[in-house]
Amino acid sequence: QVQLSESGGGLVQAGGSLRLSCAASGLIFSINTMGWYRQAPGKERELVATITSGGSTNYADSVKGRFTISRDNAKKTVYLQMNSPKPEDTAVYYCYADVTTIDSRRAHWGQGTQVTVSS
Repeated sequence: QVQLSESGGGLVQAGGSLRLSCAASGLIFSINTMGWYRQAPGKERELVATITSGGSTNYADSVKGRFTISRDNAKKTVYLQMNSPKPEDTAVYYCYADVTTIDSRRAHWGQGTQVTVSS
């Protein structure tokens, strides 16, 4: 069974910084794309950033230049460095991983971590 455990959420002032972490555990053969999505109250879940196993990244236009996604393949961990956050970045942030196990390949999600940006 694969689990994704997120940490690092909380309250941050606009213009500050925050780093989210997400570690995968379980009987994992390989991890393909990892990423972060977010969902604000009353809105649909949206992509924030993704990173492939080779390190190629993709960002939502709204966070380009402010957020940086990275990963440590040995630790099966993905990070999201949030610099200069804005109040509109307030949301529950969900970790995502496309995981291959011995008998399947599918998407897994973390439980979500709240990020609140105060003005």
